[in-house]
Amino acid sequence: MATLVMWGVSVFFEILFNKRSELVPIIIGFFFFLSANVVVRNFVSRDPLFVNTSVSLLHSSITSASVVLILLTQWVENGVGKMFEHSQLVEVTWPWAYQALCFSCGYFAYDQWDMLLHRLYSGWIPSILVHHLVLLVCFTLALYRKVTINYLILTLICELHSVLLHVRKVRRMAGVRDAGSKIVKMEWFLNWLTFVFARFISHILITIKLVRDAPKFEKGMVLPLALSGMAGMNLLNIFLGLDLFKAYRRERKSEKSHHNHHD
Repeated sequence: MATLVMWGVSVFFEILFNKRSELVPIIIGFFFFLSANVVVRNFVSRDPLFVNTSVSLLHSSITSASVVLILLTQWVENGVGKMFEHSQLVEVTWPWAYQALCFSCGYFAYDQWDMLLHRLYSGWIPSILVHHLVLLVCFTLALYRKVTINYLILTLICELHSVLLHVRKVRRMAGVRDAGSKIVKMEWFLNWLTFVFARFISHILITIKLVRDAPKFEKGMVLPLALSGMAGMNLLNIFLGLDLFKAYRRERKSEKSHHNHHD
């Protein structure tokens, strides 16, 4: 919590004293998702985990749609070749990319606060809190310096998979657990599809791009931070994949035992 408070002080200092009004969407994002939390808590459910997951689903939906729109716009206007040039990814900021990154940064701060407040984590070093901390540090430093914004937008394509993760969690909390149903099977298919392409492979490709373009980066902390951030994301993706596989096996095992019981 202390780290989160220090982050908040830093953001307010930049906005108020360094006149960085472009960072205001961070604050807007934080209070937008905090407001969504209040709405869900008062009108849908008071279960902290359900509320948190519902707001996370909202963020993933908004962010993935925004990222896809930004990327499609660049693809149409500049083509794939130009949009993935080093100068484009590091020095240029695509339209609405900065605002989208700020908005997501506000969400990650909100989500960190909500999970700490309601203890929605487990273990001595919860991976979800580490994930959010890594993102907050990388995103905030990039926003302060206005570099690698487009790289970070590319990493957010993983929110397509996050949508399916949150849908699965909400579905199970709502009591829909029939692993043999067509809806659940389709959900798992999309879950694995987006995990592989929108999260796992995309983050590996971004890492490869960083390594290949390493000589093009100016001396400083930008490249080391980018590489360490991607290393952390890739490691967390591996753990997430393992957890996902275990969950899939559990549901399949439950389905088989259910059928055997009825037989």
